[in-house]
Amino acid sequence: MKKIGTVIVSVILWFIILVAALYSFTTMATRDNQNVSSILGYTPLVVKSDSMAPTFSAGDMIFIRKCDPSTLKEGDIICFHTIIDNEYALNTHRIKEISDVGAGRSYTTIGDNNNGVVDQHIISDGDIVGKYIGHLSKVGKVMDFISSSTGFLLVIVFPMLLFFIYQVYNLIMINIKLKKAIAIENAKEIEEAKAASTAAGKAADDEAASKLAEAKRIMEEAEAMKRQAMEEIEKAKNAENRGEEDK
Repeated sequence: MKKIGTVIVSVILWFIILVAALYSFTTMATRDNQNVSSILGYTPLVVKSDSMAPTFSAGDMIFIRKCDPSTLKEGDIICFHTIIDNEYALNTHRIKEISDVGAGRSYTTIGDNNNGVVDQHIISDGDIVGKYIGHLSKVGKVMDFISSSTGFLLVIVFPMLLFFIYQVYNLIMINIKLKKAIAIENAKEIEEAKAASTAAGKAADDEAASKLAEAKRIMEEAEAMKRQAMEEIEKAKNAENRGEEDK
């Protein structure tokens, strides 16, 4: 059960990290008006208007892939730098017409939902960021929510804080378990040392007892030999005395 909980927490964490990474990238991707960031040639962008509805709408997230402008054809949807409301911005519209201009080409674009009215500014190869390859409906709204203070706190900061606390708790528990395991191991080593010491002491006592018994046996044998020698001497004296009496 604990392993399942750990897996669930890990999945949630990775989801948060991916969302945070996507949010960070989509936020940073268009910060520089001259360059658009990409990951392996792909750029996610949040749609801000319904000019391309129903192909994609405001609140969707679209994906742009870098491309060679010479491969583009009429009808392709492209992302490009242009002027919108007197500001340098990105736009994603469909190519209505391509014209050759010297060594390059110029493009007339139009929004699918702009009632046939083409875009005011004609773009060139250098304005093109990439080609539209697909979108995720309403995901852009999630990114917009995350970009707000409340959304960032709820979706990114608060879960990351909880995960941090969870990891700290895990580290504390692991440390406690490790110390407990070390204490148990030390206790086992002490018990084994005591047992070894007791066994060694017993062996020494047995050896001492054996030597004492051997010494006692030797002493008893010596005493017996001494008594026997005394008896022999006594017999010899008696025999000598009897010999003198016979004379």
